[in-house]
Amino acid sequence: MTYMKVEWLHDCRDEPVELYSELDANRWEVRKVEVLRDGTCWYAWKNVATGSSVLAEKRIPRLDEIGRDPQFLPTEISKEDFEALWQRAISSTN
Repeated sequence: MTYMKVEWLHDCRDEPVELYSELDANRWEVRKVEVLRDGTCWYAWKNVATGSSVLAEKRIPRLDEIGRDPQFLPTEISKEDFEALWQRAISSTN
């Protein structure tokens, strides 16, 4: 698995500003967390989703490809960092 964070630079109040993804070996999203400006977390996994979060219908591009668009700042993160955020996201909806 690969884990990534993408900061989304925009002014939309109702859209996430941070996107976190767990990707399989073929770069398909397995789990996703989206963080809004106010700290609200939405997530998606299998057939479960909160907010407007959904798993991507296409393979996720490599970090360098994502980074070509100046509104996105992608970085690879650790499994531990992703898991901590995942736990925060799923705990906030229970």
